[in-house]
Order: sequence, then structure tokens, then C-alpha cells
Amino acid sequence: MGGMGQLQTLGDVVRATVVLGVEAEALTDAERALIEEHRDGGVAPDADKLGAEIFAGGDPLGDAYAEIVSAADRRPLGQTYTPAPIIESMLAWASRRPKPGRIVDPGAGSGRYLLAAARAFPEADLVALEIDPLSGLMLRANVRAAGLSDRAEVILGDYRSANLARIEAPTLYIGNPPYVRHHQIDPDWKEWLVTTALSQGYKASKLAGLHIHFFLATAEHAREGDYGAFITSSEWMDVNYGSVLRELLLGSLGGTEIHVIDPTAETFADATTTGAITCFEIGGAEPSMRLRRVESVEALGALGLGAEVSRARLAESSRWSVLMRTAVQVPEGHIELGELCRVHRGTVTGANAVWVARPGAVKLPESVLFPSVTKARELFKAGVRLTDEEDLRRVIDLPVDLDTLSTEDRKLVNRFLRTAKLSNVQAGYVAANRRAWWSVGLRKAAPILATYMARRPPAFVLNDVEARHINIAHGLYPREELSPVVLDALALHLRSAVELSQGRTYAGGLTKFEPREMERLTIPDLAQLRAEVGV
Repeated sequence: MGGMGQLQTLGDVVRATVVLGVEAEALTDAERALIEEHRDGGVAPDADKLGAEIFAGGDPLGDAYAEIVSAADRRPLGQTYTPAPIIESMLAWASRRPKPGRIVDPGAGSGRYLLAAARAFPEADLVALEIDPLSGLMLRANVRAAGLSDRAEVILGDYRSANLARIEAPTLYIGNPPYVRHHQIDPDWKEWLVTTALSQGYKASKLAGLHIHFFLATAEHAREGDYGAFITSSEWMDVNYGSVLRELLLGSLGGTEIHVIDPTAETFADATTTGAITCFEIGGAEPSMRLRRVESVEALGALGLGAEVSRARLAESSRWSVLMRTAVQVPEGHIELGELCRVHRGTVTGANAVWVARPGAVKLPESVLFPSVTKARELFKAGVRLTDEEDLRRVIDLPVDLDTLSTEDRKLVNRFLRTAKLSNVQAGYVAANRRAWWSVGLRKAAPILATYMARRPPAFVLNDVEARHINIAHGLYPREELSPVVLDALALHLRSAVELSQGRTYAGGLTKFEPREMERLTIPDLAQLRAEVGV
């Protein structure tokens, strides 16, 4: 950049802020000390040349600082400078929302986001927060050179403790929160994270990085109708300490979309990390969020694209990057099966020889004998529909509280349990870890049952007899009530479209579909399924 020829040392950068006209009365003691330290020495930078470059949208001070100070030396403050195309994409997203009355950049650095946002929204007030005195000087100099002093406030202080006045118009929060690992975060601020999260109904870990703190602080500062976009490392999508951010986005922070930039794209020139742009609208209650992975910064565009993933699905997942990888593969007009149905493997009995019996083989009350699918071949044999329960085995599922049984039924159950104990079933791992060792805990009947391990594609069978299932099958449970004809259409599509290659193949040719893998199968969306059957 043009400023680099003039700015070779930190002293040059500090002197450049002075010649650009930082307002002395607004400076903190720490900033004044820096100016005093570097007042003498070197050639005075060309204020006119630097000012013209800043006014045209450049950042010669920030560019010089990033060259002079190594990435390793900037790491304790989490200083990473964002390329212009990313800033432009985030502002293009913001431009499609109600005009902000205020723009807040919580970790402003030299002010790249703030100045770009000021040009995009010429009527908005500007608030920039920064804790590093040298960055504060650069920020003030850039604001002045860009002609923004009359509407910009620069605060040298911590965003988490900032006092942001309420305003009537929406506030846009935008920037690149500092990435600092928990080892370098003061214990008092870790305590702030836990306490503040708890006050909002969330549980936070003290292992969280500083960017998590900034999202939480935004949830504290913001009001309904405010919105924002931050770019951070994407690791919060999967790690345990990122759970508080995932919950915030599903709750009070109102996440709307996440765009992950492929790691090979080298999002930041001075940091090896996968970038994630996270957009949010406070008070937003859309039933889904958009997830997208792009291969390059240039592919970001104006954001707004991506596959819709329901909040319910996101809430169930502890690793959002898996959903991100599969979301981009869903064709238009289709959704993942998990958007429409939860998939649950059947109950593990722990000892089928005790808890599974042929019809009439045990003398127990009918109320504790449940016709159940206990072998995959029963579903393959049924074909389209399971219509006959006569040949199905019975799973013995006793209530946790045996006192709910009648006197006669309790006698039969006690006799059965005495026999069961002879095989030491109560000491088995599964039984010993149940709420009551004698209560198997069958899931409710699933409308569609599916096989999940075979050398052929899964069977998807309509469960007309409301049979239960153990862990040799999966149950598909709709997230909303579906009419019988729509269930028919869904099962028909799955039977005709799912291929063996979509599962996980093991030695010997067996192919397995785990519940979450089955949820990622692509199906026509609900509107198409209904249209197919004329509903």
C-alpha cells in the first residue's frame, strides 16, 4: 500500500497519526504517552498523501502496522486485519436490512469496518471500541482523515463493559472480534462470561475464546431490531465451549445465517484459520438458519444464500460443521430428511433372551407385552407396510414404578423377575444403568420404520400396526403431524431414491446408516410431498 514507503517503524506510524491531526483533547493518557515516546526521530510522514489514501478507502496505517508487527506479536491482543472483500460482503448483507441509526465496531483496530460502514450508511452515527492505545491512535487518525469526526465516537476501552446508550433506530454491530485463547484471558473476565451467560439462561465454559465473549456482550448491549455480522474462527461450531454461542444464536441473539470460508482460501493473510461469517438479528424468530460453505472469499457475494436448516435440527446437533458440509449438497426444492423427521435407533434391551419373547411364551399382563420389530428381516419381509403383528415377538417393558400394577399383575411380574434374576440380568451394563433395571424403556411407535445395516438399501416400512422397535431398526418420527397420504409419499420416495452408496460400507460389504447419516438423506420438501398426493 502507498503508506508503507513512509512508515517503516512503529514510531513512524505514531508520528503519522499526529500529522493526520488526532485530536489531543480526546486522547487517553496511554495514547498521549505513546505520542510523547515517539515524538522525535525519523522523517515526518507526508500527511497529504496518507490522508488522500485514507479518504479513498485505503488503510495505510493498518497495513504498515500489520507489516511491522508480526502476527505472533499481535496474537496476545487477537489483532487480525480483515481483507476488504470480506468487509464488502458483510456490508452488502447489512444494506438489505433497515437502515441503522448507529454502527458499532466492538474491536475496531485501525477502523477498517467502521470507515467502510460509514460510507455505506452516511447517516448513521459511529461507535468504535478498542483497547490497544496504538490502534486507538490509528483509528482516530483514520476517522479524522476520512472526514468522519463529526459523527464518530472512538472509545479506548473494553467492549464488554461499554455503556452504549439506547437509541430508537436499529444498531448495526459489525466487525472482526479479537481471537484470543482462554489462556490469555483474565480470570475476572472468565467469571464475567459465566455469570453473564447464566443471567441470560445459558451455561458458558471458561475455556471459551475472546470472540465468544464478544458475541455474549453483543447480546447484552443489543435491543430487539438490532442486527449484526461478525467474522471469527469457525471452531466454535463444534467444540464444547462453543455451545454457549450456538445456544445464543438459536435464542436471544437470533442467528440468521453462517458462511464458512474453505480453509484452503486463506481468509486472513496473517492467520491460519477457517473463517466463519455469522449474521444475526435480535428478536428474530425464523424457524431456520441458512448455512453455506464457499471455496473462496470472492464466492461470498452479498451473503443471504445457503441451505435452510431448522433451528430444531441445529439444537439437536453438537457439531454444526457436519450440517454445514452436507447443507450445500441439497438441491433446490429439497430438504434433508432431518428437517422433517427425527431418526432414532431402537431401544437396547441389554439381554434379548430375557426381554424378548415369542407370542404366548411368557405369562405376563398384556399391558407389558409390546409387539415389536426385533429382526431386520421382518421389515424386509413386510415390504411397503407392516400390517400384521401376530408373528412379531413381544418386548417385555415393565413400568419403572411396579406399584402401579394391579395385585394380580404384580404377582405375575414378580414371578418373572425372580426368574430373570437367575440369569443375573440386573448386573448387566445396560440394565444397571437404567432408571430401573427391569424397565426396558421402549420408544413410542414410529410411523415409519427403517432398517439400517444390510447388503441392500434400507427398507422404509409404514408402521400400520404401531409396532415398537429395538436397536435393529430406526424409527422416523415427524417433527409435525403428517397426514397418512404424505407419510405414504415420504416412504415411497425413500424406498425409491435411497441408494446403498449413501451409507457407510464396512468390511464384508455390510452398509450402515447411522441415525444422523439417515437424517442427511435428501427428500422433496413438504410442499412437494403434499403436491404429489394432491393435499
